[in-house]
This record gives sequence, C-alpha cells and structure tokens, in this order.
Amino acid sequence: MTYICFVRHGQTDWNLKGKLQGQTDIPLNETGEQQAAMCREALKADQWDALITTSLQRAKKTAEIINGALDLDIVEMDHFKERFFGEGEGMLREDREKQFPDFTFPNMESYEELVERVHNGLRNILQQFPDKKVLVVAHGAVISAIIREFHKDATDLGHVKLMNGCLTDLHFEKGEWIVRSFNRAGHLSEHV
Repeated sequence: MTYICFVRHGQTDWNLKGKLQGQTDIPLNETGEQQAAMCREALKADQWDALITTSLQRAKKTAEIINGALDLDIVEMDHFKERFFGEGEGMLREDREKQFPDFTFPNMESYEELVERVHNGLRNILQQFPDKKVLVVAHGAVISAIIREFHKDATDLGHVKLMNGCLTDLHFEKGEWIVRSFNRAGHLSEHV
C-alpha cells in the first residue's frame, strides 16, 4: 500500500491577512516556521521513504524544516503546486467576496485542470514510490481537491477550511485512493 501524508505549508503574512496567494510566491512568516517545526516533531517518529515539495518557497521552506529530522532527498514536484487563481491573487477576502462572490476569477485555473494535475502527480508517486510512505508538502486548494475527490463522505463535508501545518492522510489500496483523515492539527500549539 502506498501511503501519502499531505502537509499544508506553514503560515505566511498573506494567510494572516486573508489575501489569496495562489501561485504568488510568498515566504513563510515566523509563525509558519514554528508550525513547520511542530510538523517536524510530529512526523519524525515515523519512518518516511520520500519527501516531496512544490517549488513555491512557502512549501520548500516547510519541507526543509521538516527534513531537519528526516534527512531525506527532497523531490520537487509541481503537480501539487497551489491552484492558479488568476486575477484573484493578492486580493483580500472582503474584496474577493464583493467583486467575485462565486469565487471565479478571470484567467484562473479551472477545478478540472487542477484535479487533472493532481491526478498526474499521484500517478507519478505510484510509479516512483510504490508501496512507500511519502510526505508531500502542498497547498490548501490542492489538499481540498484531494479531500473532495477521494473522501468517501466528501458530499457531506461541505467546504473544509484547512489549517496551516495540518496533515491529511491518503492511502492507495485495492486500486483506489482513499482519504483516511484530514486537517489533523493536534500537533500544532494553540499559541502559534
């Protein structure tokens, strides 16, 4: 069985302000670095075979901090890069809700394009790391799409707000992907 634990990157200043990041390359803030360190402490007890990150610096830095306890080769894979939100990137939540209440922005990547990209990434992982335990540092819209596509009760979940630094477990068994748990955040301190 292939087992993937998706880690949402730590907080950025744009997360804090409610700005839509998308593929805009924003660094972690101090809180985000602390969240990544808490993820490292939670994940180091297990044996991992691979660590994958996207090329966006908030994900790469989260992966580097986690890898401080794992000492794995970090693989860059942009199949799990954040969704491109087109002209919505950089907008504050209030402004987005006024101008684009349906959350559809000019020039954004469609949900179908995002899902296809994620499926291709999962196929890559199955080919490169069959029956392995893999950590993937990724982004909110990507992990939300994974939950929506592969959680057995996805239609009952509605919109899930994922915390920075949360963990989502995805297993490939009997020919299909299944979300086993999502938005796990017990390892994160309330003070961060």
